[in-house]
Amino acid sequence: MAQAPDDTLETAARAQGALRIAGVDEVGRGPLAGPVTAAAVILDPANIPAGLADSKTLTAARRQALAAALRHVAQVSVAHASVQEIDDLNILGATHLAMRRAVAGLPQPPDHLLIDGNRLPRDLPCPAQAVVRGDARCLSIAAASILAKVERDALMVALAQQHPGYGWDRNAGYPTAEHLAALQRLGVTPAHRRSFAPVHNILYQDQSASR
Repeated sequence: MAQAPDDTLETAARAQGALRIAGVDEVGRGPLAGPVTAAAVILDPANIPAGLADSKTLTAARRQALAAALRHVAQVSVAHASVQEIDDLNILGATHLAMRRAVAGLPQPPDHLLIDGNRLPRDLPCPAQAVVRGDARCLSIAAASILAKVERDALMVALAQQHPGYGWDRNAGYPTAEHLAALQRLGVTPAHRRSFAPVHNILYQDQSASR
């Protein structure tokens, strides 16, 4: 059984004088459609919801319940980078943009950031630490992973109603067999990331066929 995330990193930051420590995580780097979404969360050490874990290990119902609890007891912010921004900046640049937006949207400015991954966004407003596998190790980052996934999943369900046939309510825009088959059958929508190879290749095929 995987070890649950803990507050070791938050405790170390507080020992160095930090007061508002935000965990930051993203979801949606791999899909072919939809935005990339980031969340930033400042937990109240005296009121942390039980059961926080990497969002990928939780059921959808459990994620929903924890996200609702976090909105009541923590300072939270969720932000996106659009499909156009992903295509313009590349996925890493867009991910870092969404993270900066999430941090900027917190009700109070943080004084220390714990960010999932091995690379830090530029132009952050305070000291930050990159945490590899942070959503599995760090409570604040696990909380951010839950909020980001719940928010993005809901957005993809809404997009699925606008663009039926791709199964985004089930696959969240990831390149499943169902999604790839629909791309071939139905074509590319405005919500697709044109810089991603499967989408780009279909557009190129369409342009070649029209010549």
